[in-house]
Amino acid sequence: MEGNVRTVEWMVRRFMMQEIGLELLKGIGKLFLNPLVYITVVFAVLLGYVRVKRERRSFRTRILWGWTEVKRLVADTWLFALILSVISIAAGLTVTMDWIVAFSVASILLVVLYVYQIGSPIFAAALAILAMGLGYSFSFVGFDWNPADNWMSVAVSVGILIGAVVFVEGWMIRKEGARSASPILEKSSRGMNAAVYLSKRLWMLPVLVLVPGDVISTYAPYWPQITIGQNAFGLVLLPVVIGFAQKARRTLPVYFYPIVGKAVMVVGVSVVVIALIGIWMPIFGVISLAVGVISRLGVWLYFSMKERQGSYAVSPHNLGVMIAGVLPDSPADKMGLVVGECIRKVNGLSVTNERDLYEAIQINAAHCRLEVLDHQGEVRLRQHVIYRHDHHRLGLLVVR
Repeated sequence: MEGNVRTVEWMVRRFMMQEIGLELLKGIGKLFLNPLVYITVVFAVLLGYVRVKRERRSFRTRILWGWTEVKRLVADTWLFALILSVISIAAGLTVTMDWIVAFSVASILLVVLYVYQIGSPIFAAALAILAMGLGYSFSFVGFDWNPADNWMSVAVSVGILIGAVVFVEGWMIRKEGARSASPILEKSSRGMNAAVYLSKRLWMLPVLVLVPGDVISTYAPYWPQITIGQNAFGLVLLPVVIGFAQKARRTLPVYFYPIVGKAVMVVGVSVVVIALIGIWMPIFGVISLAVGVISRLGVWLYFSMKERQGSYAVSPHNLGVMIAGVLPDSPADKMGLVVGECIRKVNGLSVTNERDLYEAIQINAAHCRLEVLDHQGEVRLRQHVIYRHDHHRLGLLVVR
């Protein structure tokens, strides 16, 4: 008798795991039904294409492979997506299908507009909550849009979730902003060429979220959750797209983007903290999104205005040749040369322009010795063996 009971219990547990596993697969499958995924991939390709054309126009070569933006679309963020999925489910953060649809539509709009200065997901999330708050209902191709009256409760979950995503956005800007920065030559007020740096990226975080459903509450009643009415919860893999665009002019990218990233991280933490108050007073969920929109917009405006003032960080220098860019895996990259350093001498000869640099390199085709001024104005000596297949200018892009 006892053996039969254990067999039945084992079969029930197995059935439960199968059902939950099926629900997970359904949630993942719904990711690929969302047109936002495919539109984001297309515009990531466009980002790479436009960047390569711009770099070839300024420097007659590209710095990064044209498919880099697509390759890093999820590769840079998958770990954060996994962490946020675990946190979202464990905390029982629940959103409705109405909000997911509105959020996806708003995200598509922001991606297609190509103005990624306002590409943070906080804008799309706030627009979706605003659409729900307006309370309009309609039907389209079999889908009924009928936002619930408890949209403020949804705003609490959204504020916590999207606030965490904004924190991730700041982290990505801090770590990847400088690496993604592409130099652009433009004329200074003195009529000389100078370099500005544009970091323009898309990232996608596929995050598992709880939505009204049946399987989870039926087989796991202990599951932490936020109840909406009498509904149980299922799982949907929601694509959250982060768009970012910011120019660096007076500050070198290696210093500028980490500062911007930290400011965005502070915005994300602030949104989460305010949204948590909404657990007791739901209106704070809406307030958190409003604060997030204003703060994120303020970060972009503040740093944009600040960078427009003052002189260029990378412009012609009377002490030598300024480095505007370094090609990956080139001799210059292997020597540790970075953007914003000034090359004073090559193979013992002083250089002041691109032509001098090229001629000095040709003096010794097998070996190259450089005297470089770093960002602190201190002299560094670098040398490298030159091979036949190496770039004829060591992989250096200079202000000419």
